[in-house]
Amino acid sequence: MTKPLPMDEQKKSVIWREWERGTPMANIARVINKPPATVFSYLQYHGGIRPRHRFRRTDALSLEEREEISRGISHGYSIRFIASILCRSPSTVSREINKNGGRNLYRAIIADKFAWYRGQRPKPFLLGENAMLRDLVDAKLCEDWSPEQIAGWLKLTYPDTKGMRVSHETIYKSLFVQTRGLLRKELRNHLRSKRKFRHAKAHKPGSGQQIVEGVSIRERPAAIDDRAVPGHWEGDLICGSKNSYIATVVERQTRFTLLVKVDGKKTDTVVPALARQMTKLPRQLKQSLTWDRGTELASHQKFTVATDIDVYFCDPSSPWQRGTNENTNGLLRQYFPKGSCLSNYSQEQLDEVANQLNNRPRKTLGFLTPACKLEQVLQ
Repeated sequence: MTKPLPMDEQKKSVIWREWERGTPMANIARVINKPPATVFSYLQYHGGIRPRHRFRRTDALSLEEREEISRGISHGYSIRFIASILCRSPSTVSREINKNGGRNLYRAIIADKFAWYRGQRPKPFLLGENAMLRDLVDAKLCEDWSPEQIAGWLKLTYPDTKGMRVSHETIYKSLFVQTRGLLRKELRNHLRSKRKFRHAKAHKPGSGQQIVEGVSIRERPAAIDDRAVPGHWEGDLICGSKNSYIATVVERQTRFTLLVKVDGKKTDTVVPALARQMTKLPRQLKQSLTWDRGTELASHQKFTVATDIDVYFCDPSSPWQRGTNENTNGLLRQYFPKGSCLSNYSQEQLDEVANQLNNRPRKTLGFLTPACKLEQVLQ
């Protein structure tokens, strides 16, 4: 990747300020009077992550001190005398002069610039120094684990080995920041988002429909909200091309996920398919199901009769009322990208995807896996 075109510091500051606020690139480009492609290439080069601001060390020679050294040389003062004026060690002054051309060629401004550039030595990165840790992170990314899941799992697995722990931000930087390049660029394709760099994601609530004789989430028992009791599920359909769908249901306490193959979104196909899968659950896990307001569950009474599971419906345009399912559907887009045809997957293939997802650690579970959490619940 080529280095972006030079840009003054004020415009760079505006780019990062607006980018971190979630401002679209086209709008940022208008603010700084640059083409959108310029903003894109600058952000892509830095991986969408603001570079760390550099500071001059407090004990480093300042430009004013270097000008005093230059004046002392022009007056023929000795190194010890110049050092006494600056209240510095003679060896400090001597090294400064020798590194910058000696007494005959020393220039304060040039010496100050060289000192600043020499100070840009790359900091050693943890993933660059520890090959075992880097290989482990690489392997987990290949299993579609997120950087946050990897960081949490490492903390649990190696609690007493500091060298085997790394923050999720370090993993992201190693993937996205051009100057690091410690992890293979191809590993970005295993992230939930396939973007070339990091940025804020806007959320757009969906639309809802009226459900006949549906029980509102507002009438759902308060005990369900605190997730203290297992067996309460959230569900919805994810959509693919050619009017293809998959039903997803997620247990609220353990985040355990079931995927159900459905032939379309009509209620006479969705309800029987859901009922077949959920009747297999242990009685302890058949308590309630909270669903979006789509008409695919219009025959919810038949579902309740078949499964003995009560059904509650969210308010219109309120996807956050089933936030666990919404988050899980986002994770599932790693396996079922938008625009792909979902009718090509068999129930066995869906079970395999669900198994992979249920064996990925979750931050909200203390980096336990949903499968492990469910096993604890059923003991």
